[in-house]
Amino acid sequence: MWRGVPYAEQPVGERRFAAPAPLSPWSGVRDAVEHAPLPLQSRSMVAGDRRDPKVRDEACLTVTVWSPDVSGSLPVMVWIPGGAFLNGAGQLQLYNGARLAANGNVVVVNVTYRVGVFGGFELGDLGDGFDDNLCLRDQIAALTWVRDNIAAFGGDANRVTVFGESAGATSVLALMASPAAAGLFTRAIAQSPALPLIADRATRAEQSHEFLRRLGVTTAEAHLLKGLPQRELRRAAGELQLASVASTPTLAHGLTYGVDLLPRHPIEAAQLGAMPRIPLIIGTNRHEAALFARDKPPMLPTTPATIDRYFARVERDSRDRMLQAYPGYPRRRAREAVGADVMFVAPMWAFADAYSAHAPTYVYRFDHASCTLRATRLGAVHGSEIIHVLHSYDSHLGRRLHPLGTWLTPSVGRRMQRTWSKFATAHTCNEPFWSKDWPRYEIPQRLTRVIGSFGDVLSADPDVGRRSAWHEIS
Repeated sequence: MWRGVPYAEQPVGERRFAAPAPLSPWSGVRDAVEHAPLPLQSRSMVAGDRRDPKVRDEACLTVTVWSPDVSGSLPVMVWIPGGAFLNGAGQLQLYNGARLAANGNVVVVNVTYRVGVFGGFELGDLGDGFDDNLCLRDQIAALTWVRDNIAAFGGDANRVTVFGESAGATSVLALMASPAAAGLFTRAIAQSPALPLIADRATRAEQSHEFLRRLGVTTAEAHLLKGLPQRELRRAAGELQLASVASTPTLAHGLTYGVDLLPRHPIEAAQLGAMPRIPLIIGTNRHEAALFARDKPPMLPTTPATIDRYFARVERDSRDRMLQAYPGYPRRRAREAVGADVMFVAPMWAFADAYSAHAPTYVYRFDHASCTLRATRLGAVHGSEIIHVLHSYDSHLGRRLHPLGTWLTPSVGRRMQRTWSKFATAHTCNEPFWSKDWPRYEIPQRLTRVIGSFGDVLSADPDVGRRSAWHEIS
């Protein structure tokens, strides 16, 4: 295991808010024993493990690497962590790639990129020294490092699967739509992408100017942001994030399309066939919004008031037909399903429908809920599949969700990790494993792999009522 390996010059001083600069070579042997600092962020809901790094700093552009055989030429899996572009880091114990590397016989690379105001907040329209989509630029720099260096760790740069969850999955689809990332990976896995977090340039420009107003800085004085204390910047961006919750489906932190790095929204790029035609696994969890519904204020439209506000943009008849697709509305589960569909599920359907016309696409729905999640009436919540893909059962979150996971790997974990690693290592998706157990997602059948606690089943368009309703108003 190699910790704290830099993939670009650190974005400090005048490099704050700028694209990552190529890394200068060093002489001698570099220590890769200790983790690098986490990106500056508030306490993450996925953190809390005593083994996680305690230091947080702007100098955070590093990768962590696991390899079962440095003399080989193994497939590579590059993990992009989530966290709403606000939190997260590849060093967190939740994302430990050791078991995936060993069990799947792959090289695992975890990417840490800038988050919050320093990476997930759009300031690219402020002039020289400010670049757009810093999160995405960091990830492209990391993938470029993988291409140029992974052979030294036993990896094959021609067999790279990029995979991520939530904001990480959103980034995966944005990377597929970015001309700058073309050729850097050959397969992709998107776990619960939140595509509404990719907003148009005009929306992001409004947010950046409101950000300046809250700081008392004019556009002409934007260069002062390079030297302002990080707490001041984070405070103003945090206020905007809270204000943006009321205007869901987009939030103040996220990616921007309509710029050179990301010319089109990924859904539009998929519809036009304007992205590499690589195999893709994509899916969501059955109860994506259950945790978010407990936020105060709720981050997603999961209350009657926020749902009414969201659907105010559509005609009354269309709104009524939409809500009829949620049996039991306005009961809790129905309201949570609306919030899940707004941010995660409906955009995923739109992307899968479009992309499957051009490239091999495999769609899943993760239904497994641990005893803990069932007891708390949460279900298969957002992010709960991560511990099963990575087998990070000994992490803080893993121990809470699956207390016995370190002694007895759940069946769902064995199945998911095996499937993900087989996808990364298979030479083609026409091998018997895929055609038999997981056929391609195609219209009109829309075969979906439903991942349950004790087995997986194929289901044709399992949420047809809700999907059809969203298709009608899209």
